[in-house]
Amino acid sequence: MGEPRVRVPRRALHGVLLLDKPSGLSSNDALQRARRLYRAEKAGHTGTLDPLASGLLPICFGAATKFAQASLDADKAYRATLALGVTTTTGDAEGEVVARRPVQVDRGAIDAACVRFVGPLDQVPPMHSALKHRGRALYDYARAGVSVERAPRRVTVRRLDVVESDGQRLVLDVVCSKGTYVRTLAEDLGDALGCGAHLSALRRTASGALRVEDAATLDALQALDEAQRDARLLPPDVLVAHWPPVSLPDDEAGRFLTGLRRRVRLPDAPAVRVYGAQPRAFLGSAHITAGELIADRLLSPAEVAGLLEPREPS
Repeated sequence: MGEPRVRVPRRALHGVLLLDKPSGLSSNDALQRARRLYRAEKAGHTGTLDPLASGLLPICFGAATKFAQASLDADKAYRATLALGVTTTTGDAEGEVVARRPVQVDRGAIDAACVRFVGPLDQVPPMHSALKHRGRALYDYARAGVSVERAPRRVTVRRLDVVESDGQRLVLDVVCSKGTYVRTLAEDLGDALGCGAHLSALRRTASGALRVEDAATLDALQALDEAQRDARLLPPDVLVAHWPPVSLPDDEAGRFLTGLRRRVRLPDAPAVRVYGAQPRAFLGSAHITAGELIADRLLSPAEVAGLLEPREPS
């Protein structure tokens, strides 16, 4: 019989890891590997990347999971590589080739086509996607050879910049709203150019204000000791850093943490981040209506204390 498996104790860890996900690994697999490395009790990511894609995957530990939606809702930036003249069943390099057509486009035609796809768009989600229909992912239906009616969804492409073009390969920098399918954008752009296209590579370079340049790979994290890995974690409020801050005196902060509304002399705001005064402790998120600060997502007293106290070495 083999050696018994040693159960590694989990930690109540709170923070955000900027992970540079490799191509070929699912977002959930990357999440679980990061969670094991950090021995975190609770973890989640802030927006799925297809296995084909690489790049920025923010991982939330502990209290940070409460604010993951803010990162999910943020604009995303990608470096997308399109293979012109070839269409596939999935719209990306993982599918089977459906058709090959000659590519007879110049840079002027490419620039003109890109302009057409900047702004609000109605996109039909691809069948090979994780979007649910009657409780099942669309890719399950696609693998069974079943096509499901999909309603168009309104998305916004904020920027579409040509980085490189060599006749058969087109590299674009894309900044878009949440829910945008870049491979659908690649297919639609190929159709507009008259030659067809599919997404051959995709790398997420940003999510809101978070940048892939600040991210670490799993291999790099594996090479660090626990203290060095912990030092790479960002505080949970980095996910809501674009919201206005509100500071409360300590006595008011304690009441706010219990969920009580507090009177403030501040204008209405749909979302703010709230701090205690001494020390400056992140308490959670709220909104302001008619002079009242109303809690939305609160940290527990234990989570607040866990963020303020230095981590003990293992």
